[in-house]
Amino acid sequence: MNTTPSGDISFYGVLKRNISATMIEKAVEEIRSLGFTVIPSGLSDAELKMISERFDFLYLEYTKKFGENYLENIDEHNTLRLPLAFDSCFLNLAVNSNVIEIISRLIVGKFILNQQNGIINPVGKIYNQGAWHRDLPYQHFVSSTPLAINALFCVDEFNLSNGATHVLPASHKQESFPSDAYIMKNEVQVKAAAGSFIVIDCMAFHRGGNNLSDKNRRAVNHVYTIPLMKQQIDIPALLGSMDLDDKIKDLFGFKYKVPQSIEAFLSSRKLINL
Repeated sequence: MNTTPSGDISFYGVLKRNISATMIEKAVEEIRSLGFTVIPSGLSDAELKMISERFDFLYLEYTKKFGENYLENIDEHNTLRLPLAFDSCFLNLAVNSNVIEIISRLIVGKFILNQQNGIINPVGKIYNQGAWHRDLPYQHFVSSTPLAINALFCVDEFNLSNGATHVLPASHKQESFPSDAYIMKNEVQVKAAAGSFIVIDCMAFHRGGNNLSDKNRRAVNHVYTIPLMKQQIDIPALLGSMDLDDKIKDLFGFKYKVPQSIEAFLSSRKLINL
């Protein structure tokens, strides 16, 4: 009989096993097995307060710019698209070191930021993320390693009363959406402290819960994908004039823009191989 170094777990007949000693290793193991985990962001209370305040300010400005009725008519209400284009604190969220380290161990090779969205789960209303879905919707396949990872930053605490995210564990390993009976028996609601990231394999089925509290629940969603997948919004085009570090430009897809000509394609080959 063998045991772990701490002596807590006994086993026999085991020739191979995972060793997860650090927070990052534990998170990676959980995502591979269950399809999700919760990790700390490492941000200070002051940084969390700033994100909360800037979120509300930007959402108000965004709604004024596009019109509340217009956004609701096209099912874009309760959403703030690509806030990193307007405020550096959201750019910093997208390059969070804990998130990037986990994704670098899950996605084989290069990956880019595909999208960032501020999301509001409103009190007592139908939530447009409240239906079960994958973050690669309409896809029914599984892959041996992830093609896309979702990192949902909790601006507010996620709890049972304010509609914390529901996940179907290990559903990233099966092609079809399961039956009602299976869902009701196996879904879990993921509680997380404000300032945490809920990290999910994008092929795991999940949904937002019903917000029964007295306050809107806010989050900032990030999806990281292999470069083959088209960005939701052309981030390099939007940020082209911004002075960015080369590593951030790589993460934001500057090397993987769609060439507009044969000459541009040939030139892009040099960038990719750098």
